[in-house]
Amino acid sequence: MTQSQSRPRTPASWHPPEEREGLWIFTRLRDFIDDIANTSPARLALSAFAAVCLVFTFLLSLPVSSADGTATPLHQALFTAVSAVCVTGLTVVSTAVHWSFFGQLVILVGIFIGGLGTLTLASLLALMVSKRLGVRGKIIAAESMNNAGRLGEVGTLLRIVITTSVVIEGILALTLIPRFLTLGEPFWQSVWHGIFYAISAFNNAGFTPHSDGIVPYETDLWILVPLMVGVFLGSLGFPVVMVLQQNGLNWKKWNLHTKLTIQVSFILLVAGTFLWALMEWDNARTIGPMGFGDKVTHSLFASVMTRSGGFNLVDQNHMESTTKLLTDALMFAGGGSASTAGGIKVTTIAVMFLAIIAEARGDADVKVYGRTIPQGTMRVAISVIVAGATLVSVSAFLLLHFSGASLDRVLFETISAFATVGLSTGLSAEVGPEGVYVLTALMFAGRVGTVTLAAALALRQRSQLFHYPEERPIIG
Repeated sequence: MTQSQSRPRTPASWHPPEEREGLWIFTRLRDFIDDIANTSPARLALSAFAAVCLVFTFLLSLPVSSADGTATPLHQALFTAVSAVCVTGLTVVSTAVHWSFFGQLVILVGIFIGGLGTLTLASLLALMVSKRLGVRGKIIAAESMNNAGRLGEVGTLLRIVITTSVVIEGILALTLIPRFLTLGEPFWQSVWHGIFYAISAFNNAGFTPHSDGIVPYETDLWILVPLMVGVFLGSLGFPVVMVLQQNGLNWKKWNLHTKLTIQVSFILLVAGTFLWALMEWDNARTIGPMGFGDKVTHSLFASVMTRSGGFNLVDQNHMESTTKLLTDALMFAGGGSASTAGGIKVTTIAVMFLAIIAEARGDADVKVYGRTIPQGTMRVAISVIVAGATLVSVSAFLLLHFSGASLDRVLFETISAFATVGLSTGLSAEVGPEGVYVLTALMFAGRVGTVTLAAALALRQRSQLFHYPEERPIIG
């Protein structure tokens, strides 16, 4: 045995690896995220969205982000950043006029990141903590998407979220770019506009790089059809896209969530188109003077966009009062769960209507397509609806106080902000800073609030060792 082999190792001969200089901030950040992840995955998703909003607020407040080279006021930068990250589309300044190319690029990146949703942001933070998407990361992601998929599918869904977004947005851009070229725009401007509209459409954001929006293209199907397709696909939700990729159009292999989402989405699309056309058909300030084909196109386009798209072809102030009320209802309904759309989600509406039908028939269980919907799911649906209505009511009360505008305009603006739609009567640009902050908070709450609430309620089950005697209060 050699001397080196026989010499015992002393504790003093081992030194812990020293932390690399400059990496201590990253380590502290990982520890902070780890603490949040252990206590509440829902808080982690909400914190991720808040952090992203603050980063983009800082970027948009820089002088380089504005067209005239001056710093943008905090309330305008914050509102625009939250509107982009929460894929809303409401604006207090003109996107085309106020912001420089850098500012528009920041908005576009914010839309893309925000469109990936709490699922992806929370999962990426989990990857930062554990270096891989382990059980903890999958639980975080599952909660963030309101348990739309099984735990083992989270990794697959995460890949589908990113891949689907890039592929669909790429196809939409390649469809739109040639059209802008044929309309006489320079090559690089056409490329920029095509990419901007593609990302804005699929993520249901509604931002436009043109000062007049898409109104100049109100009869151009080459532009309108890709925008409608992009918005509708984005509103279905990534869990639905995953099922369609795996099973195609085989209805029997679809899960209940996919069936309800697609069915209710088409019902709202058809009903919205018919009712919007019925109410605006003879309105001289909107589609009254147009031909039959253009009227149908406008009605279909409005029905698609009111459920979260945010693009508009007519002035919302010129619509009939009944049409505004219809738009309010469609905006509040929104799109599919774990999608780029907002609102209370179509599956929430489906569950509530099924419960009403079951109660009217006297059925003890709520059944559909050979499945029974659990009581816990109905409680979550009720909570989401009540929470959404409460947020809208409180915000409308505050906005009425701050702005002094009419109730129909205030209600329209608040529902558009909560449902992250982006349609506007112009009130966002007219109200003062205090009203802007109210709408900013409402957009943030509308994007992450109901999802977080639903996830928290779905998993919060307390065991009870006893039950009080039942007593039925008088209802109705």
